[in-house]
Amino acid sequence: MDVVRYYQDNKFSQEEVAQKFGVTRTSVANWLRELKKYSSDDAFVGSGNLHKEDDEIRKLKRHIKDIEEENAILKKAAAIFSRGI
Repeated sequence: MDVVRYYQDNKFSQEEVAQKFGVTRTSVANWLRELKKYSSDDAFVGSGNLHKEDDEIRKLKRHIKDIEEENAILKKAAAIFSRGI
């Protein structure tokens, strides 16, 4: 991201960089924090892509939902078959 790179390459404050690029200082601070949190390759994934951790969480939540649906179907089936006995 140009804003973060500009901040890192120059001796300007976050406020000065924010004014130059027409964004808020909070945005600059958030982008810098995100860069520190993730490696430089994963810091700004964007365009519908997710960080590796976020993608794994999304997959696990989907898996839990599928298992819950399967469990509900099995409960209904068990109830139907137990009536026939």
